[in-house]
Amino acid sequence: MAALKTGHVGVNVTDLARSVAFYQEILGFQVLDGQLTGDRPFVFLGIDGDLVVTLWQQSTGEYAADRPGLHHLAFLVDDVETVRAAEERVRAAGAHLFHDGVVAHAEGASSGGIFFADPDGVRLEIYSATGVDGAPAPVSDGPTCGSF
Repeated sequence: MAALKTGHVGVNVTDLARSVAFYQEILGFQVLDGQLTGDRPFVFLGIDGDLVVTLWQQSTGEYAADRPGLHHLAFLVDDVETVRAAEERVRAAGAHLFHDGVVAHAEGASSGGIFFADPDGVRLEIYSATGVDGAPAPVSDGPTCGSF
């Protein structure tokens, strides 16, 4: 089998307009396509014309982190300054941060980021592969990204 690469991720949401605004504001996504009416409204979101996330308005309630399925979505950025800028946007939007600011992926790791939830409780991460040296690791028995 040829090497696989993630093409895009589909996320169920309860309020499409609210979620589109959130993903645009926090992650800088652009609307590539969509259908806002009908039984299953959706929007394709991406960066520079590349599809990253599809939002589907076909859910009620909030994301159930205690059920089998998606644990979280992680987005890699070029540097820790970009992570910190995203943190400011997350805080300004009033989104739930699981840890206080930028944290390391593990004790002594150079990689790390922020961990937060979208309006429906879907857990998200924005991280940098380097530059987080000296930041605290909020858990000691595994990677931070598995413990929120």
